Amino acid sequence: MLTESPSRVIAIGDVHGASDLLETLLGRLDQAAPGWPVYFLGDIVDRGPDSRRAMDLVESTLEARPGSKLLLGNHDDWLLRFLEDRLSLSEAMHWLAQGGGETLQSYGVAPGADLDEARLHVLGTRPSHLPLLNSTSVLESVDGFAFVHAGIDPLRQLDEQQRHDCLWMREPFLGHVGLLGHVVVHGHTPLKDGRPVVTENRISIDTAAVLTGVLTAALIDVAGGSIGFLATGKAGSVSAAQPHRLNRGLGTALDRLTRTDAFSIPR
Repeated sequence: MLTESPSRVIAIGDVHGASDLLETLLGRLDQAAPGWPVYFLGDIVDRGPDSRRAMDLVESTLEARPGSKLLLGNHDDWLLRFLEDRLSLSEAMHWLAQGGGETLQSYGVAPGADLDEARLHVLGTRPSHLPLLNSTSVLESVDGFAFVHAGIDPLRQLDEQQRHDCLWMREPFLGHVGLLGHVVVHGHTPLKDGRPVVTENRISIDTAAVLTGVLTAALIDVAGGSIGFLATGKAGSVSAAQPHRLNRGLGTALDRLTRTDAFSIPR
């Protein structure tokens, strides 16, 4: 489940069907950090207008950038279990109300369609998306950084984390004060002001893309001792983003890096 490579990683927060923002961000990353593997932190689907296209972009990025990974989010897990016919009717209704309806429409399913017919339609439209979802991991580590969708149980070692916590955790993870074995890079909890947050033990990059129009990537160069943030903005722009440094008495993870310069974007 856990790996200790490579030395440079791009982490991208929750996309939630905002395929236009993802396409824009990936285009600029091709200039700013060519060849770096991308770790998608899950919740690629639901709520936004084009989850199918977002999944296509993730799939093509995994192929184009060796070492890239898709981590499973709770919304992706709903889609996975729906496609494998493992959601109860009540679970399916809950998923549809939480953005699953928009996801099915992006695959060309008509509103109110029979769920079995909808499943077959999605599988027939994009047969590669089911194995893509099945190939996900829930937790990855790279030399002092851990990557996960939601969070971890701060009382467990990294190799003892539970799948449900990795997909759903908020507390006690978010409120935990103190250094952990790894700096945890995560999404899941939307930051509605559109800025990432860095504490002493975590880097939070779900900048609520569907609500704010801001999709954020953290560029982590372990060997070079630097981290920067790029985010989408108005009119298709991408620029360096400045995170909130939430100092809870122990400094922040950025303070322990040798460089904290923002990554420039070639024009």
